[in-house]
Amino acid sequence: MRSTTLLALLALVLLYLVSGALVFQALEQPHEQQALQQKFLREHPCVSEQELGSFIQVAAALGGGADPETNSTTNGNHSAWNLGSAFFFSGTIITTIGYGNAALHTDAGRLFCIFYALVGIPLFGMLLAGVGDRLGSSLRRGIGHIEAIFLKWHVPAGLVRVLSAVLFLVIGCLLFVLTPTFVFCYMENWSKLESIYFVIVTLTTVGFGDYVAGADPKQEHPAYQPLVWFWILLGLAYFASVLTTIGNWLRAVSRRTRAEMGGLTAQAASWTGTVTARVTQRGGPTAAPPEKEPRLLPPPPCPAPPVGRPQFPAPPEKVQTPSPPTASALDYPSENLAFIDESSDTQSERGCTLPRAPRGRRRPNPSRKPARPRGPGRPRDKAVRV
Repeated sequence: MRSTTLLALLALVLLYLVSGALVFQALEQPHEQQALQQKFLREHPCVSEQELGSFIQVAAALGGGADPETNSTTNGNHSAWNLGSAFFFSGTIITTIGYGNAALHTDAGRLFCIFYALVGIPLFGMLLAGVGDRLGSSLRRGIGHIEAIFLKWHVPAGLVRVLSAVLFLVIGCLLFVLTPTFVFCYMENWSKLESIYFVIVTLTTVGFGDYVAGADPKQEHPAYQPLVWFWILLGLAYFASVLTTIGNWLRAVSRRTRAEMGGLTAQAASWTGTVTARVTQRGGPTAAPPEKEPRLLPPPPCPAPPVGRPQFPAPPEKVQTPSPPTASALDYPSENLAFIDESSDTQSERGCTLPRAPRGRRRPNPSRKPARPRGPGRPRDKAVRV
């Protein structure tokens, strides 16, 4: 993705988040204030609703006052639906994290959230793919210089690939896991375990909601939660680039394994053919099982000799030994032809001739001229057709 396209997409997503934050603030903040007032009146029945309204007006004019939620006089203007909190809430919708610490209470806000998520999630997915590609290419470009240094030191190529992969993981963990862990320890007063727990739960988009950055009412920095959202964007992009790298590596390994298996299959087929040919040459062709001899029909009776001619005794019959079966099986037409030849030979040996169909007169063949000897330089005479 080009840089201009990526910047335009980032600006579009930011504008989408700001507009969503304004809409959520307009829909949910009045309901929040009304709920807080009702809660305060239930806990303090001596105060009427009119007195509470006038008190809130005076506190707003003075720029401070009591917060019914925390029962303190510091940071009395804190709201769960101010612009920064609403921006962070919109970001958790399109990133599919959804901590659950802040929820929508109005029907209009819930209806708007449905369409907001359906449009915002694909939009953020496009931005995440572009940022992940650019971030991964930048990290790989920096690691490429380190690989060049290792290759100058005559380090084996396989070891260099392993070192580059380890460096890619280590640099990403330092930038997007360990550094935010210490930042959250300082800003939220969490322990190191709680901070790294929040980081991993957030970047894996699990988002339990038991720990949320910026949810403490004592947090006085309005830009804190928007900066946390930008960290979420870069962290998710890094994790996406890691998953893309793992997928490319698995595809390369699968392609190489498929090629090696194809070579082994070809070698096995060649070896099998060679062994079969050698066994055939040594043992000779395998003889087919003997076939059943065709059943011979008795020859037709010989016609009676003409009267007046001397009769000669018939020669003794010769016993024919059956021929051994051939190696290849005969088909049915060949068996019929063998039967015809054998019956005719048997009858001729017995002195009998089979009756022949009367034939017409055959035209005598024209006498051919004897071929004249051809000299060395004499052309060959062409045959004259009759």
